[in-house]
Amino acid sequence: MTSTSHSTVHDAAHDSQLDLRLQRTVDIAPELVWAAWTQPEHLTKWFTPSPWTTPEAEVDLRPGGIFRTVMCSPDGDRVDSSGCYLEVVENRRLVWTAALGPGYRPNDFSGGGFPFTAILTLEPAGAGTLYTARVMHAAAEQAASHAEMGFVDGWGAALDQLVAYMRGR
Repeated sequence: MTSTSHSTVHDAAHDSQLDLRLQRTVDIAPELVWAAWTQPEHLTKWFTPSPWTTPEAEVDLRPGGIFRTVMCSPDGDRVDSSGCYLEVVENRRLVWTAALGPGYRPNDFSGGGFPFTAILTLEPAGAGTLYTARVMHAAAEQAASHAEMGFVDGWGAALDQLVAYMRGR
């Protein structure tokens, strides 16, 4: 029997003190969720919970490639976030980290923010997708801060926007 697994990064055990998780079944196919997450022209339409916007997105969809978004507040404040893809399994799994920039160069957090690693898993569920987003932090304080920033509500609202946008295309 031949293995067809393309996974190179294995999930560590879930740590309730360090990890945040959003899991939901959505009524669009994994291929549409994948396209929304991996194509800049789609990311700019849904990525940031309204009333914030995402005027810029950059994707180099390969391990070591850049995942960058610019989020803009209603007051015009800009948050430029850059990370690095670690694993790309088309239509199934996307792993990236804010700890590293393109080419695996460590990011500088001296101006604020914190490193994290995100694992997005897409599993077929009937005509839809079982969507799981897991964000891992190095310290419990970082996870708590991310939770207090509104991780579940924010990522949930963004997922709702993703689904509505991809349905309307």
